[in-house]
Amino acid sequence: MSIVKLNNRGVKDATAFGSITGLGNLVFISRSTASSSSSVNITSGINSTYKEYIFFFNNIHPGTDAKSLQFNLSADSGSNYNVTKTTSFFRAQHTEGGASVFEYVAGDDLAQSTASANISNLCGADNDQCVSGYLHLFEPSSTTFVKHFMSVVNSTFTDSDGSANLYMGGYGNTTSAIDAIQFSMSSGNIDSGTIDMYGVL
Repeated sequence: MSIVKLNNRGVKDATAFGSITGLGNLVFISRSTASSSSSVNITSGINSTYKEYIFFFNNIHPGTDAKSLQFNLSADSGSNYNVTKTTSFFRAQHTEGGASVFEYVAGDDLAQSTASANISNLCGADNDQCVSGYLHLFEPSSTTFVKHFMSVVNSTFTDSDGSANLYMGGYGNTTSAIDAIQFSMSSGNIDSGTIDMYGVL
């Protein structure tokens, strides 16, 4: 076995570098703005162009106190949002008063359910409270595999006021192509906020 010797001339004396084009780049597709909206439905732009999509939540403010940001998937261009899902959900939480918790939240997960999946839980509706973070959706156009997704958000919550870092992951149990997604609160409206959709090259 030969020994590879390193020296400090490799980069310093180089006159050209190879390049990797496009890998990992985010491509902006659309922005959806909520304004007292019962839901935000994204029905275009989710197709086979990208194998991964990321949805960024910016200051999603609920119209009603102690509600959860949720999502559901569609395989028929948004006519129905009822894809069967299995998810897990856990949180790290710290209140302004100093109380903390780190736990699996069984009440916020799904087991082979067509209901909307929680991304956050118990977000407060005070003027300064909101949810921000992101959701990844992997290869929604595959007709071979189930549709994996995962999210990380930070939410200001209603109980005792504080910060909750929330983690959700799971899959849509279908081999049909997913072509639309719906975001809503567990009840009431999304009072304000934006959702930006990006494709990943």
